[in-house]
Amino acid sequence: MISKATIDKVFDAIRVEEVIGDFVQLKKSGSNYKGLSPFTDEKTPSFMVSPVKQIWKDFSSGKGGNAVAFIMEHEHFTYPEAIKYLAKKYGIEVEETEATDEQKQQASERESMYLVSEYAQKYFEENLWNTELGKAIGLSYFKERGFNDDTIKKFGLGYSLDQWEAFTRTAMDDGYQLEFLEKTGLTIVKEERKFDRFKGRVMFPIHSMSGRVLGFGGRILTNDKKAAKYLNSPESDIYHKSKVLYGIYQAKQAIAKEDNCYLVEGYTDVIQFHQSGIHNVVSSSGTALTAEQIRLINRLTKNITVLFDGDAAGLRASLRGIDLILEEGMNVKVCTFPEGEDPDSFAKNNAYEDLVLYLEENAKDFIQFKASLLMQEAKNDPIKRAEVINDIVRSIAKIPNNIQREVYVQECSKIMDISEEVLFNTLAQLGRKELRAASRKERQERKAFEVLRPEQQQKVEKVDRLSVLEHSLIKSLLLNGSKQEDFEDLALKLNDDGEMVLEPEQVSMKVFQKMYLDLQQDEIAFANQDFQELFNILVERYNRDDSLDMKAMINELTPSVASKVTDILMNEERYELHDWERKNIYPKVKDIEVAQQVSDTILNLRCYLIERKVLDLQTQTSENKNDSNGEILGEIRDYYRLRMLLSKKLRRVLN
Repeated sequence: MISKATIDKVFDAIRVEEVIGDFVQLKKSGSNYKGLSPFTDEKTPSFMVSPVKQIWKDFSSGKGGNAVAFIMEHEHFTYPEAIKYLAKKYGIEVEETEATDEQKQQASERESMYLVSEYAQKYFEENLWNTELGKAIGLSYFKERGFNDDTIKKFGLGYSLDQWEAFTRTAMDDGYQLEFLEKTGLTIVKEERKFDRFKGRVMFPIHSMSGRVLGFGGRILTNDKKAAKYLNSPESDIYHKSKVLYGIYQAKQAIAKEDNCYLVEGYTDVIQFHQSGIHNVVSSSGTALTAEQIRLINRLTKNITVLFDGDAAGLRASLRGIDLILEEGMNVKVCTFPEGEDPDSFAKNNAYEDLVLYLEENAKDFIQFKASLLMQEAKNDPIKRAEVINDIVRSIAKIPNNIQREVYVQECSKIMDISEEVLFNTLAQLGRKELRAASRKERQERKAFEVLRPEQQQKVEKVDRLSVLEHSLIKSLLLNGSKQEDFEDLALKLNDDGEMVLEPEQVSMKVFQKMYLDLQQDEIAFANQDFQELFNILVERYNRDDSLDMKAMINELTPSVASKVTDILMNEERYELHDWERKNIYPKVKDIEVAQQVSDTILNLRCYLIERKVLDLQTQTSENKNDSNGEILGEIRDYYRLRMLLSKKLRRVLN
């Protein structure tokens, strides 16, 4: 258990824009920040952060909350894990009691896999620094690569002893279950045998963007031709190699600051660049670049510089990755190193200033790079030259932005000495082909939906009136609860003819008082338990204080209740996402008096509840054929009269 004092210190220290800024590139938008959603695949921002309210809202996925909620959503952390992560970020010492065996057993499977991976990383690191074999073999290898002690520790590098089950045996002795050792891929189980997957390898832990250990890469140090040089953790519930970039945890802040990301191929390329002083570098870990990996970078910057060694065959194969980057709407440059050099060796053999200068002078726009590379192969062959031009145009066609596409066409025209008109015509032909292909696919998909049996047809979901009304009341309470307003109250009285009438009475009170008294008078409770919990909290706080400390309150709410608060508070900010004012479009804000809005909502709620009551009474009369039906029918008539009076006050026509 984490102590309350620690939790309070964390909440006092955290700034939501700083926490989220580690994962998403945020840009100023009025008093708020906006960025691309980290939860959905999108190309225009729908993610909003409010430094004033210390909350965030993702309009594409519907998620929202405070800084802790973001870490829990993004990293799949439990509440204590999120608090620990934030405490570490802000340098706060965590006070906690030792977890019991029962608490450890209750940890979820996913959390158990994280714990096993983190334990393994520490175990391998301990081997490297504190065992004779680790120092003689593993540490010596890293030193030969030119890595210093600080760099080795920064990346958590380690060594797995060249013994069949050294790690597995130690982990099990320390209480870690074989089930999770196997699921993370650290241990291979075959019938009655179990052995270490990474025996005899130097270890590169692979971290998530928040720093959690997801898996490992291991390099063998012997000349065993039967064994793979590099071995990665297998796919698991926590490790998906197509969605992970090596070094992203160490590089994320530098990427956002420099507004550029260097993309390399191997682990040592990343580490050597870091040691040289260039920190905005990540690796695809030796796998083919994927769209998911590119989107991970896209959260932090729109600019990628791909670094290749001088191997021509490797360069040709890597062009597919460039097209993927373009498809995601990102700006891409390419830099190659002299023949025989790769990013690791070049960074190792050159000073920081020389490395930076080389990258600046040799980073080419992708068209220049692709043209120079392919034209070397085409030489003076006109047919091959035409193929090169077609290849470049196909890459340009991947770019989603029309203006950017046109600029690249102009650039290609100059480099390849061909008219822009021909290039635009080729682009148009490619576009028509894609449209025809999409149309064929659409027709095929439509066939499956032409005829649906009644039981297959999806019912249209009806609007939940009660939920809408309760949401409206909570919104008024949140935004205007402490305001003093003049309300036109309604008193139910009998006139001289003995008829029920509603007589208006002017009362002056605070919004929260009006709501509380009206709901208490009618004995109305919220159907939504989160709303009821929030209503009680807000009324209690308004009773105690003149104003509402929104940040303090949100931090104390349960995640589900906090999410509802965020939905309400951030609703108006959605207009900022589209920069309407910059386009001379001004969204109209609904202007209605607070008192009228609150009164109307309560009246509507009363009408709704009366309708429900009448339906219940009508059901009773149909089910019970006895003398009491006369009394029930009289009660129904009274409710109808009251409903008509309320509807008249609301200026609403009854159906």
